[in-house]
Amino acid sequence: MEFFFQLLINGLCIGLLYGLSAMGFVMIFKSSSVLNFAHGELLAIGAFFFFMLITWLKIPILLAFVLTLIASFILGFIVERLFLRPLIGESLIFVIMLTVGLASMFKGILLFIFGGNLQTYPEFLPQGLAIQMGAIYVPPVYTASAIIGAVFLLLFGLFFKYSPQGIYMRSVADNQTAALSLGVHVRKIFALSWAIAAMVASMSGIVLGTINGINVHDISSIGLKVFPVVILGGLDSIGGAIIGGIIIGLLETFTGGYISPGLRDVVPYIVLVLILLVKPYGLFGLKEIERV
Repeated sequence: MEFFFQLLINGLCIGLLYGLSAMGFVMIFKSSSVLNFAHGELLAIGAFFFFMLITWLKIPILLAFVLTLIASFILGFIVERLFLRPLIGESLIFVIMLTVGLASMFKGILLFIFGGNLQTYPEFLPQGLAIQMGAIYVPPVYTASAIIGAVFLLLFGLFFKYSPQGIYMRSVADNQTAALSLGVHVRKIFALSWAIAAMVASMSGIVLGTINGINVHDISSIGLKVFPVVILGGLDSIGGAIIGGIIIGLLETFTGGYISPGLRDVVPYIVLVLILLVKPYGLFGLKEIERV
């Protein structure tokens, strides 16, 4: 039974990170209907930028974390302004292929600078974060990931519910035309969505890198796990992204623990297909009805 609870806790911690990262993906899709195939590379950029600050420049951990979030926020603005905004009004396939090209460009830059070897962060989490409950042991990194995930989910929930910009983002996500007619600057909301999504991805990359180390190929491929998460929860549901992330995290952990570590990346996709056979719009996605 202890093994079950150990896997449960680990799966919840990983699932929170998946859900938080998927939330950024959903924000972009809801506001601009763009599938961002460069999401995994944004995770990698954040993870490696943090690594550069704490190992090459010897910047204190907390300051490096804040600087990484600020830099990734600015990067999201730049990407939207330079690459996405000129394609407003173009066919959706052009925008999707642009994000594919951005993914290749970012990955190539990271490989050129950092190489393809595994890099590890220095130990910086205090052992006091570890939790020992009988035979169940929760390492500091899992405790930290759960705390960070919960805190940021709370902050974003308050941001979307009470702040003017958050309300504007929700209005654009619900109906762009109506929001535009009410005076909302839709293009600024697009840019803000990309900036927040890049910041969330960067933070997720840092925490995942703390758990597994960072490798350009491996951490960028984590972005692919965002797709089953958001499809499972519903492409247009932020809450569904969180729940979908937790489900995928639990499926991976229990599969690796009880069946085979080699199948942990496969079973979530199988379950995803089975769920979509019953719920084509995901667990919490809005069903679209077209009348002709």
